[in-house]
Amino acid sequence: MGSVIFRPRVALAAVAVALGLAPLPGAAEPEHGIAMYGAPALPPDFVSLPYANPDAPKGGRIVFGETGGFDTLNPFTLAGTAPWQLRFLAYESLMGRSWDEPFTLYGLLAESVETGPDRRWVEFRLRPEARFSDGTPVTVEDVLWSYEVLGTEGHPRYRALWSAIETAEAVGERTVRFTFSEDNPELALLAGLRPILKKAQFEGRDFAEARLSEPPIGTAPYVVGDHEPGRFLELERDPDYWGADLPFRAGTHNFDTIRYEYFGDATALFEAFKAGTLTAHRERNLDAWETRYDFPAVRRGEIEKSVIPHGRPSGMTGFVMNTRRDLFADWRVREALLAAFNFEAINDTLTGGRQPRITSYFSNSVLGMRAGPAEGRVRDLLAPFAEDLPPGTLEGYALPESDGTARNRAGLRRAMRLLREAGWRVEDGRLVNGAGAPFAFELLIRQGAQEHQAIADIYARALERLGIDMTIATVDDAQYTERTTGFDFDMTPYRVGLSLSPGTEQRLYWSAEAAGTPGSRNWMGMRSEAAEAMIDAMLAAESREDFVAATRALDRVLTAGRYVIPFYQWTASYIAHDAALRYPEKLPVYGDWAGFLPDVWWYEETGE
Repeated sequence: MGSVIFRPRVALAAVAVALGLAPLPGAAEPEHGIAMYGAPALPPDFVSLPYANPDAPKGGRIVFGETGGFDTLNPFTLAGTAPWQLRFLAYESLMGRSWDEPFTLYGLLAESVETGPDRRWVEFRLRPEARFSDGTPVTVEDVLWSYEVLGTEGHPRYRALWSAIETAEAVGERTVRFTFSEDNPELALLAGLRPILKKAQFEGRDFAEARLSEPPIGTAPYVVGDHEPGRFLELERDPDYWGADLPFRAGTHNFDTIRYEYFGDATALFEAFKAGTLTAHRERNLDAWETRYDFPAVRRGEIEKSVIPHGRPSGMTGFVMNTRRDLFADWRVREALLAAFNFEAINDTLTGGRQPRITSYFSNSVLGMRAGPAEGRVRDLLAPFAEDLPPGTLEGYALPESDGTARNRAGLRRAMRLLREAGWRVEDGRLVNGAGAPFAFELLIRQGAQEHQAIADIYARALERLGIDMTIATVDDAQYTERTTGFDFDMTPYRVGLSLSPGTEQRLYWSAEAAGTPGSRNWMGMRSEAAEAMIDAMLAAESREDFVAATRALDRVLTAGRYVIPFYQWTASYIAHDAALRYPEKLPVYGDWAGFLPDVWWYEETGE
């Protein structure tokens, strides 16, 4: 039997319409949801999220594979390595996000949300039935404690919001109010998305160092079941889950068990999938998708192949250069390393040339920068920073392209010219600077990351022809997390996903403050007044045109900064899975993203 390719109906063109920025609602009264711009798409009496099947059966199990391991069940601090899935499947927030809208929230632990006309404050009223997994009620005290401890001792991702909260207070038995110290309407939404922890579980502990060995006490549909650090983790659907009848949860979290098996590398993981140990596998290589899925289970129809399109930005995936290192401080050096990276040949070798390259951080969306010189509002936004902008920001910048041959002579010649301009020369076959120090650096790779290893091997040979010594260092999961958290690397693989409604989180990615904050996403260490001004312009935008212009301007600053050597992008997700695993025909705009797999999938025997 041939592969089954599902191409469900999904109106990706609706993304552009959804980005129309209508004025903020002005009335201060409790609502069932809140949108960044305009009104929520779903009415107060909605039955389910549009991409969930409210009639989906409950039961069965799904098994995923992961490379690496974990040594803690606390996903909220920098201490240790936790299963990333716990943040999404074992904990809940006051509001829940619909992934069929750019940025809209609906009541979850909170039954209503209320804001002032300028959104300088927001109130959430807790549902009286909201419970932790141990059966105890969620209280205002738990909410206020969670926000404060996460904002002061938790992972850096939580601190930006807390720093913008002027007061956090109980204004009723079940109502909390957050008043903000800055004029940023997105804060009202972000305040609804912090995980709520049970205060009593952490009493007597140093929260920042708390590496939970016992199961966390959350409020979500799943609780931690059987587990062994570094080997496997099982999440069990809570039969007493408090929110099972909420419309927001209808048709979601249908599996009785979600299991994660951990492997040393991707090859072992894929063999486990072929053998039936795993029941779902995301394929990230189109050549492999076309050539490696002809094993018996596929031919028998026991495994199906599903293609899930999406309308979100590409984000950035590639090798990031740490500009905290003097070696990468000069943009000409970074451009030279981009020119030496023979993407066309690497793409042909690894994917058969099937996958397009990421061209900018917001490519594949209306928010991405346009080719050629900056024009109109984009140019106006960037003009005050013209003297300090990287070359190409205003004039237009495109990634270097090779002729597709393995030797990439033109690319290497251009790289050498740039390196000479930056003060480097070849001496006895080595590239050295004016002081005679060699151009040498380390590429840090996580153990088991075979695709990154393959790319690195090809790249190292090209750099060797320039006289550059790139050492590839492979470390285990714990070491990799520790070193990248502390920015202790020269170059390393990097991935940042971006949404259709970028906002305050961009400061955690690109600001000067984030550059000095361990655990932030600013791995490149960039410090750019222009980037921060573009983020401010995005947050202050009152029209669709201003918002899109500010995001495209930010995209130019990031891309022309030459901080990352981009790889290929995925304009769809490719999921091979047990034929008994099903998902709704209607897909969310974000596609295979948070809230999709395993959230709205279910188990249903085919009957054959």
